Amino acid sequence: MGRMEGKVAFITGAARGQGRSHAIRLAQEGADIIALDLCDDVGNVPRYYPGATEEDLAETVAEVEKLDRRIVATKADVRDFAATKEALERGLAEFGHVDVVSANAGIFEFGDKTHEVSEQDWDDVQDVNLKGVWLTCKAVIPHLIEQGTGGSIILTSSTAGIKGTPNVASYTASKHGVVGLMRTLALELAPYAIRVNTVHPTGVATNMILNESAFKLFLPDVEHPTQEQAAPVFTTTNALEVPWVEPIDISNAVLFLASDEARYVTGTELKVDAGYTLK
Repeated sequence: MGRMEGKVAFITGAARGQGRSHAIRLAQEGADIIALDLCDDVGNVPRYYPGATEEDLAETVAEVEKLDRRIVATKADVRDFAATKEALERGLAEFGHVDVVSANAGIFEFGDKTHEVSEQDWDDVQDVNLKGVWLTCKAVIPHLIEQGTGGSIILTSSTAGIKGTPNVASYTASKHGVVGLMRTLALELAPYAIRVNTVHPTGVATNMILNESAFKLFLPDVEHPTQEQAAPVFTTTNALEVPWVEPIDISNAVLFLASDEARYVTGTELKVDAGYTLK
């Protein structure tokens, strides 16, 4: 018996990176998965890194099915409430219930001083990272309440949701907003035995961080900085001597918060940050 046996997890941003890792890790412990991803670019984000694709989402499906678990995956946009709700309801039609929510979908834009950020870039980040998390919760909470069996909602924030981050204003604001949303929901949903928490990773080894634009944020004088050049600089930002953590490290934290081992954990900011926020 796995720690998630008999449970269903709704995961956004599931096509690759942390979202795919969460889907696989929860499936390894017995969960069936309702997966959602935009599978497309958002605004100006491609100037930093490309968006996920439908092929990426298909790979997540294949990885979960290899574990002999079921998965319902939908191409949908968390900024679109109707589409998000429909994706969830497709999964509910298959599985009959939902127990865990990982509101993981997010985008990262960086490099501009706060007063130089365009209104469009600001709005794109808030719409995906904050409004999209709220809409995900808005879609699933009525089902969790109606089921009457409790549940666990895990919102992906960031170390940028705990401390200020220069040249990353829109992302930092959105991730602080996620913490405020979590705290409010934890109080509202406690009477229904629905727990709500945030996870706060340092840099994670995914496309969002392992790209030339992110490396240049730390090495502005290097024309085309490489991962090898950036790693020592990234390491200086953490207390533990690692440049970044792996998606599985965040997935293990999500698994803990999703499981009955965390049955009395709510309103908590769980840092998986290699000590980043201590510096």
